[in-house]
Amino acid sequence: MAFDAQQLEAAFAFDPDAVTDLRERWTRLIADAVWADLKTGTIGAIPRLRKRLLELGENLRSMLSDRAWIPHERERVKGAMAASLNLRDSLQQTDRAAKLLNGGTDFARFEADYLAFRRDLLALIERHEQCWGDLLESLYDDETD
Repeated sequence: MAFDAQQLEAAFAFDPDAVTDLRERWTRLIADAVWADLKTGTIGAIPRLRKRLLELGENLRSMLSDRAWIPHERERVKGAMAASLNLRDSLQQTDRAAKLLNGGTDFARFEADYLAFRRDLLALIERHEQCWGDLLESLYDDETD
């Protein structure tokens, strides 16, 4: 059974303004993790945060990747769902690293920027995961009919 073509297209239609905004905000977070005055009492916490933020960006890029080259629609959707789960995992690891920060003149701004980025990223993830989940569920609904 095939997916509804319009529903499939909509599931991969990422809002370009939201994507551009997330990319720019992620770039600022990376720059702040390197150059801002952030403090922590844990040795190695800031380099770990930098690494986690980089992985977060890489996983975001993976989720947003064009999957039109994948010939089987079901595999395209499953690949997107897997990328989304990797992004969620990366976000959770970044959260853990960010929680170790506890001071510095730029801490309050960095924390506010990170939390706003996190909120908007999760909104994007959840919106598309719902679409992809509905698509996969439609395959099983068709099989039982």
